[in-house]
Amino acid sequence: MKKNVIRKLDEIQEKLYAASDKIWNEPEIAFQEYKSMDVLCKLLEEEGFSIEKNLVGIPTAFRAVYGSGKPEIAFLGEFDALDGMSQEAGCTQKKEIKNQQFGHGCGHHALGVGTAGAAIAVKSYLEESGKQGTVVYYGCPGEEGGSGKAFMVRDGAFAGVDCAITWHPSDLTGLFTGRCLASIGAIYHFKGISAHAGGLAYIGRSALDAVELMDVGANYLREHIISDARIHYAITDTGGKSPNVVQSHASVFYYMRAPKPEYVRDMYERIGNIAKGAALMTGTRVEIEFVRGVNSLMPNSCLNHVMQCNMEEIGLPEYDENDWKTAEKFRNTLDAKDVTFQELLDTMTRAEQRKVIDYQGRDIYDFITPELSMEPLLFGSTDVGDVSMTCPVVQLHAATYAAGTPLHSWQAVAQGKEPLMHKGELYAAKVMAGTAVDLFENPELVEEAKNELEERLEGHPFQSLMHKDTKPKLKR
Repeated sequence: MKKNVIRKLDEIQEKLYAASDKIWNEPEIAFQEYKSMDVLCKLLEEEGFSIEKNLVGIPTAFRAVYGSGKPEIAFLGEFDALDGMSQEAGCTQKKEIKNQQFGHGCGHHALGVGTAGAAIAVKSYLEESGKQGTVVYYGCPGEEGGSGKAFMVRDGAFAGVDCAITWHPSDLTGLFTGRCLASIGAIYHFKGISAHAGGLAYIGRSALDAVELMDVGANYLREHIISDARIHYAITDTGGKSPNVVQSHASVFYYMRAPKPEYVRDMYERIGNIAKGAALMTGTRVEIEFVRGVNSLMPNSCLNHVMQCNMEEIGLPEYDENDWKTAEKFRNTLDAKDVTFQELLDTMTRAEQRKVIDYQGRDIYDFITPELSMEPLLFGSTDVGDVSMTCPVVQLHAATYAAGTPLHSWQAVAQGKEPLMHKGELYAAKVMAGTAVDLFENPELVEEAKNELEERLEGHPFQSLMHKDTKPKLKR
């Protein structure tokens, strides 16, 4: 049956490439992805999926469903772009597109379409096999800074899902096995009293002083949190540009990250107390605006093994002379060429390193990363984490960029419509579809994956880090 899903994807590949290129051409940022959503909904609707839009009250969140009964296998699609990432396609120098501010620097145009392709292929499998089960495609907006999935999980969008499958464009091909950090983001708004800084400073109360004192306190806190935790901040409002005015308002945006949700909750409380202390010291007031909260990513070794087998069984795409030449051109624009490769080596045993070391320095990393014995701690955060704590999740990285290309770079945007991107997109779709077929054919794998998740949760039921009254920022 896997041959049939691969054949289906080969048949519709040009349709998939056209869809991802169209989304690339009209990039939209978090919760503004109306055109991108329409492209994906049309693609899925034409293939026989029923569409539910405005999922949990988010206008660009949707669900596409085919089939009935158990198991219910979900595919997670993203399609938001990044602000400030305008870049011409195929250009090997930084060159913005006139009158365009956004760009797909993380490959979500291909991510969303690749997962849709996998869902379509699995739908074809269910039709031909007569198997009972449900395939669901989730259109998940606002991954970049919006934490769309965390809102969707909190409000019950994934209820009933047995396993979820996704992927991400990369310069490497392999399982995403790492554990990402739980995170809370909040903005601290200080209100003071304006005054002439020279003549009547004594009647003023500086909100900017409060921000600066808060930052000092937070920096002292670093010594007293676990070594794997992270604190980041940016002053988003300085209260004005004139030094001769006591600032009556100022704001600072904090991200707090830690391996476990309970750790980051504690950090949030302590940072809040520091903010209140800074307000007391300066005679100002502070308002805390909770922005986002995402849970840590929970790997699943059972599903990882199933997907690894599919990656190796299907095999990498064939890269032609044009792919290699294009990759070389983009690789030559990079200052640090093998950073991602070195990061990969750092997560491997000596025996695992020996399997891949000869590929270092190539313009395309044309190998499949072996199944790793370690689950490295990754210091970023992802809203996939919330999904992974409510149902087993598996995801792969597929090579879509020249070796060493960093995400969120103009080089990544520029390569968004290259054949290498399309080949990686199709390969990822085949691997994801093959993985889903294995789950439908072997329901015991689904139960094994769910049991593993329960064990990893260690008796702690899922709790969303997103405050119940916090809403997505739908307008900017």
